[in-house]
Formats: sequence, C-alpha cells, structure tokens
Amino acid sequence: MKISGFTFVKNAVKYDYPVVESIQSILPLVDEMVISLGDSEDATNELIASIKSEKIKTIHSVWDKNLRTGGKVLAVETDKAMDAVAADADWLFYIQADEVLHEKYYDAIRKALTAYKDDDQVEGLLFHYLHFYGSYKYLGDGRKWYNKEIRIIKNDKNIRSYRDAQGFRKNNRKLNVKLLDTFIYHYGWVRHPLFMQQKHRDFGQFWNEEDKHKVWTNIVDQKEPAFDYSAIDSIALFDGTHPAVMKNRVEKENWHFEHSVKDKQFKNIKHKFLYFLDKKFGFKPFSYKNYRII
Repeated sequence: MKISGFTFVKNAVKYDYPVVESIQSILPLVDEMVISLGDSEDATNELIASIKSEKIKTIHSVWDKNLRTGGKVLAVETDKAMDAVAADADWLFYIQADEVLHEKYYDAIRKALTAYKDDDQVEGLLFHYLHFYGSYKYLGDGRKWYNKEIRIIKNDKNIRSYRDAQGFRKNNRKLNVKLLDTFIYHYGWVRHPLFMQQKHRDFGQFWNEEDKHKVWTNIVDQKEPAFDYSAIDSIALFDGTHPAVMKNRVEKENWHFEHSVKDKQFKNIKHKFLYFLDKKFGFKPFSYKNYRII
C-alpha cells in the first residue's frame, strides 16, 4: 500500500502558518509528501527546505488572482499538488498549512487505510475537527465551524478539490466516505493578533466582494492593526493535549487573550437554540455536509 501526502502553501512566514508542524505531523503515515510552493513574498521556500526528509517533493506555482469567486484559487492550488503525486499511490492524504494531525491517531488511520484500500465503495475518509481560537487553550465551539471534512481520498483523477478547498467531489457529486474516530487540529485562528489581521486583510484578494463579506464576518475593523478576538459567538476550554510537533509553538504563545466561556454572543434566538441542540443532544440541523457517510 502506497500513501502520498499533499498540500500547498504561500507566504507561510509572513502569516505565521504552522506549515512545518503540519507537514511533520503526517510524514510518518506517507511514502511521499508533495508540497506546492506558491509565489511567496517571504522565506517560505527556505522554511520548507529546512524540513529534513527524503519523502518531500516540491513543485512551484503562481497563484491566479483572477480566480476570486468563492476562493476558487485555493481549490486550483490544491489540485496542482494532488496532480503531482505518484501515479501508483493508493491513498492521498491532504492537509492544509494550518492543520495538524495528533500522533495518537496514527494507528487508527493505518487500520482504516488497510481496511478500505480495496473497497471500491469507499472513496475517502472523513475526520472530525477541533478549531482552536484566539489561544491554544480555547476552541471555537459555535455552529460557524465545520465539524467534519474529508482529508484522505482514493487516488482517482476524477476527484477534484471543491469550492475553496474545504472538501472534494467526484464528477461534481459528493464522495462516499467512512467516518473515522480521529480529529484534525485546526490552528488557522490561533496566531498573534497582528499576524491575524494582516492575513485577513491580504486574503480578501482571493474572494470577490460578496464572498469576502460572508467569509470575514467577524473582522470588526479592517483599519485596526490587530485582530479583535473578542468578536466570537462562543468558545470552550480545551482540556486535551496538543500534537507533539506543536509543543514549541504552544509554549511560545506571546500574546494575551482571555475570554469567558460563559460569554455567548449569538446572532439571534435561532442561533442560540441551535447551539443548545448541538451541545445538549449532539443534533446539528441544517449543517452543510459535502460528503456522504456510508
């Protein structure tokens, strides 16, 4: 069984992405790791080159700023990396530059890869998500956060990245997947407030005005130098352990963010009720699902 990992990255240093930790977290599971390096303005290429592994294969890409509708450029860059994997790979493991896999899930993932390798009905594997917010000790737990995503797919050229690279589809239909009892740790909302505000200002160029309004709803004031983490509907304390590769980042958190987990700022009564259903009964009506669990 052969497994290829793939990802894309641009300006990882400028925006303080944990991309090294991200790549290192899945290296033990893959036979190769394909990284598409965008046209960065910083030392991202050198950062990736500092990862000492013979598994790593890099390609170079120039991002098309004209692909603004729905963040389409992110899906295009995902497909570029996916198309560069080994032709004889059985499985493809996708991870984004702000996502990290905990080592405690390695055995469960290996078992699933073996169990479903020759099952043609299974086109991908679905992961649960933890979204860290503001600090490494908090999780965003409102309904705005996606709670599951496909991160492992069969090596099928008809499978393509969907919309803004949050999932995959085959011939524009949802993939048939198995849900694993494993989590991806998403750190996209944990960085110094100066880095966070700069990231969101700049990334607006990859969405048109309508999409940008939908995506960046909790930016309070674009003119402010630092991101305001207090503009959040609900957070919870994280009581688990971070992946080992994240140890240094967690210990070096150099900004201060405190927020009461009792402070809820729901948009309306409907959102408050849906949050209650989720936390009390695990029921998530109206949730978007870009997959079909079998």
